[in-house]
Amino acid sequence: MATTTFSIRLDEGVKRQLDEFCAKMGISTNAAFSLFANKVVMEKRIPFEIADTQSQYHQWILAQLKEREARAGNPDTTWHSHDEFWQKVREL
Repeated sequence: MATTTFSIRLDEGVKRQLDEFCAKMGISTNAAFSLFANKVVMEKRIPFEIADTQSQYHQWILAQLKEREARAGNPDTTWHSHDEFWQKVREL
């Protein structure tokens, strides 16, 4: 398999901490990025959450998910449609 070079810019402190962490894990930083890239390609998604945890939208979504999780076992639970859910999101 042919390989290519990939260059990124990182804050010096982040790079140093990443190098130290990878060394503790017994892999190179290059190997860590290769693992990340392969996982993204295999799963067709970023393998972790990227979110603005301070936004009102994010907090509302989390509250809705927690509420639904708590009510999931209750047979009397009323579920809203997908359209109703997104209408509430747009109102925020």
